[in-house]
Amino acid sequence: MNVLTVPQNNRLNSHFNNASFSLLAEDNIPRTRSLSNRVILLLVRDLLRLGWSFRTNRDKFELVPPTNYEKEIIKEGMSFTRDATITGNRQWIEKHIDIGRKNLTTGFNALKSEIKPIIEVCNTQKQKDLFRLYRYYWSSPASEYVGRRIRILIRDDGLPEKPVIGIAAIGSSIIHIPDRDKWIGWNIKTRTKHIIYMMDAYIIGALPPYNDLLGGKLITYILASDELRKIYHKKYTKSETIISGRKRISDLALIMTTSLYGLNSSQYNRLKYKNSLLCKPIGITSGFGTLHITNETFMAMRELVESKGFKISHQFGMGPNWRMRVIRTACDLLNLDSDIILKHSFKRGIYAIPLMINWKSFLNGKTRKPIYRNLPLQSLTKHWQERWLSMRKSNNEILKRVAQFTPEQFVI
Repeated sequence: MNVLTVPQNNRLNSHFNNASFSLLAEDNIPRTRSLSNRVILLLVRDLLRLGWSFRTNRDKFELVPPTNYEKEIIKEGMSFTRDATITGNRQWIEKHIDIGRKNLTTGFNALKSEIKPIIEVCNTQKQKDLFRLYRYYWSSPASEYVGRRIRILIRDDGLPEKPVIGIAAIGSSIIHIPDRDKWIGWNIKTRTKHIIYMMDAYIIGALPPYNDLLGGKLITYILASDELRKIYHKKYTKSETIISGRKRISDLALIMTTSLYGLNSSQYNRLKYKNSLLCKPIGITSGFGTLHITNETFMAMRELVESKGFKISHQFGMGPNWRMRVIRTACDLLNLDSDIILKHSFKRGIYAIPLMINWKSFLNGKTRKPIYRNLPLQSLTKHWQERWLSMRKSNNEILKRVAQFTPEQFVI
């Protein structure tokens, strides 16, 4: 079993010896004169919250990770970061909550609507503010995504006021996910060359009252649509990346996403179109990640790294792993094994949404001409209505719950 050894010094020892370990899992980490010591205490707090055990082994302090994380532990672990983010942005949220409510509709209206989704790309400040506000609604913590990204609002054209059904965002893919790379058939060389033709969906969610009508599934269908692919093509036709200097990155072969809690997802499982799985389960993440590290701890790590003269770029084209690189550098400075810390993040199920028929040969460089699937938004919406919405509307409890919703009830 991997064990994290915590380096000792007199001041750090006093914190561990004079306080019960349960206090380390509380919010109030004592201020220390040493930034290094504070980072260690914050990190220990984060890990204890997630069920890591703390022990003294002769002259060492050790942290032992759990063999796996239960769903409730994952939700609780995410809640610490989410709550801290919302607390830090509470004034901004309260300032914008009214416009968020004005862009929602009543449950009664949603039940009358034919639900005709339209895609609105967030370009203006008003659109970006609306997206940001709604992002705080979910139980998973909101974070800034680094690299290429497209954020969208999905509106209901079936109602005159065109209320927001939900939001979605796609961004640059994680560089290395073993199960994904094996499924595609990549080695390091082919992955480095062709990962630019893939994006990760890192936000997919419906807002009330559409969430109770399985609007999250509708938004997943929308990500596979021809319309979304054309939006991506238009945005990146004249772009290139800093990493490779490669032009023509406007072809999009696959969109990848992961389950939120644990290895399975009620939103993506069994999601079909014309007897074919829309979201293909292809494996699980290795558990390497940063979601179990709170923003407070990360910001202290970043401060430590910068105080030592390190500058870790997170500009466009430098990839989405900036947060992980900061944590690794901080751990190196503290003589902590970053592999043990980062490996014991939350494992998730991996799902692939192919946009090309020949995605495999394209991503392996065996063909340069993409052959796209025919997935018009109107057809995908009709399928969702017949397969999922109709079933939901036959449930009286669901209908009652939806009908009772008013935008004034929307809170974060």
